[in-house]
Amino acid sequence: MNRALLALMTCCALLAASLLVPRSEAGKETIVTAAQVNGTWKNKNGTFDIKALGKQRLQVSFSGIYRYNTPAGPSVNDGEASGIAFIEEDTAIFKPEEAEDDCVITMKFTKDKLTVTQEGICGFGFHVTAAGTYRKVGNR
Repeated sequence: MNRALLALMTCCALLAASLLVPRSEAGKETIVTAAQVNGTWKNKNGTFDIKALGKQRLQVSFSGIYRYNTPAGPSVNDGEASGIAFIEEDTAIFKPEEAEDDCVITMKFTKDKLTVTQEGICGFGFHVTAAGTYRKVGNR
């Protein structure tokens, strides 16, 4: 009898705990539309041009620079990449064509910005990175 009572009390406690989770947090998914991702995204060191292709695929082009000073004056290194990214909810994974196998660029879309992280060697110019926060400056 004590085991049955303990099991019933445990079930009630778990049910009560699940009801305390705010509904906005439970099962929260953020899905972005083609209109939200399509366009040109920029920051001071780079530009992403993105076009939704359907079936959770994006056509992505990246162009980036790294500015530095030399004794001869200002200079830049640059790098470019393109390819297909795969998006799920609000996050896309981009592995540029011709990049090293360990190159992974993660793009997270929010209402007014694109946050990008980069892992591995992506074959851009020295110190050029896609990582950063980008603002949408135009629609495609």
